Amino acid sequence: MVLLIDVVRTSGEVAATRSRAAKTTAIAGLLARLDRTEVRTATALLAGELPGGRAGVGWATLAALDVPPADGPRLTVGAVQRAVDELRGISGSGSNRRRTEALTALLAEATADEQEFLLRLLGGELRQGALEGVMIESVASAAGLPAEPVRRAFMLSGQLPVTAEAALAGGRAALDGFHLQVGRPVRPMLASPAADLDTALDESAASSVEYKLDGARIQVHRNGEHVRVFTRTLRDITSNVGELVDLVRGLDCETAVLDGETLALDDSGRPRRFQDTMGRFGAQQPRDLLLHPYFFDCLHLDGTDLLDRPLRDRLAALSRLAPEQRIPGELNPGPERAAEVFDEALAAGHEGVVVKDLDSGYAAGRRGRAWRKVKPEHTLDLVVLAAEWGHGRRTGYLSNLHLGARDPDGGPPLMVGKTFKGLTDELLAWQTAEFRRRSAREDDWTVHLVPDLVVEIELDGVQVSTRYPGGVALRFARVLRYRPDKDAAQADSIEAVRAMLRG
Repeated sequence: MVLLIDVVRTSGEVAATRSRAAKTTAIAGLLARLDRTEVRTATALLAGELPGGRAGVGWATLAALDVPPADGPRLTVGAVQRAVDELRGISGSGSNRRRTEALTALLAEATADEQEFLLRLLGGELRQGALEGVMIESVASAAGLPAEPVRRAFMLSGQLPVTAEAALAGGRAALDGFHLQVGRPVRPMLASPAADLDTALDESAASSVEYKLDGARIQVHRNGEHVRVFTRTLRDITSNVGELVDLVRGLDCETAVLDGETLALDDSGRPRRFQDTMGRFGAQQPRDLLLHPYFFDCLHLDGTDLLDRPLRDRLAALSRLAPEQRIPGELNPGPERAAEVFDEALAAGHEGVVVKDLDSGYAAGRRGRAWRKVKPEHTLDLVVLAAEWGHGRRTGYLSNLHLGARDPDGGPPLMVGKTFKGLTDELLAWQTAEFRRRSAREDDWTVHLVPDLVVEIELDGVQVSTRYPGGVALRFARVLRYRPDKDAAQADSIEAVRAMLRG
């Protein structure tokens, strides 16, 4: 039986080192000691996540607690899971009082170090989705397996704790038992930035050049008459996008899994604002604003899984099934025609193009070189770490943003710069209210956030800097938009920022 203090100490070891190998060794050592019933919970805790998701506890509730710590460690991993499940089940009249009582009882069983860990966990401050890669390697090490079958099983299950339990309990055979299941979302394949179109084209012998839309990622599953629609973060939005459900239900197939984007168009056929599209995802009632799907991949069709087939085969299946909903683009265009597709995409109001290797399989969750996005301006998806109170006409508003890049080795985001540019009055009002809700701590000048909000930043480039821990700083950064469709695990890494250094 593993105690919570063992998880806390391991988490501390991981946070204290920049060495990926040391992180992997520490986590794998603890995973190897776990009883099967503890694996799911401990894996979530080590990844900085609350087992089972949010428990409905706000930071204000946590900050008001003052519970004397236990004299010594006695709280088990299993007891933490039971306490979190209890918290999640509290609702109705008197729920605030009962939630406080349950939290007090849990913290009374915890040492001072365990209390700090639990408070940060419940408040969302331990969420470090970038730890995902280290966790996959640690699970593989603890199970005595290569990392690739663990990574693939995670892609197909979408749940790291479930994957870890299978690896540690059943080894390679259990991992090989994971298959694409229609109705269960697959973690999406991602594109990495390319310096320019020629560079992207040179990286593959044969390629597809497709429009990069200013829309929201969707994954659609159909099984007979049952259709489900998921976001980039695997959230089920089926009930909010009836027009997409109806369209997919009308396709000539029995089962299918399609990957793509959706966006709202204006009367002229040009894309509306990204915020308009995202607004539909949270709608409780049908809206007049209709969403249009544009599919760019087919992962399954009528009983046949296509994940491991080359992209050319998946696109052929997509063209047979949904030619009218296929994203605009061309197969194997020469450099001149590829440049024309790029210009056509921009002229139609889209962001640029994505160049894809036609020989590549579907490798979810990693920004490799099989898919390369090309845009006319430099942009990065960064994590908001904090915001400073404004001056002058911005007095009373949170204005100057502290921006961080994802640490691929699992640490907290690394600060790479600040900006107060690009903020409209509407955005200033929104982020002031939103940041106070996401506050981890505050001082006279700054509100420090739980690091899980992603913002898209446009910039002129980056430069070497000793001011920030990542060793680089943004040049002429400005806010383009917030990205509610992404979490911190999908922000750009410090490696992507450093790759923008000139020369």
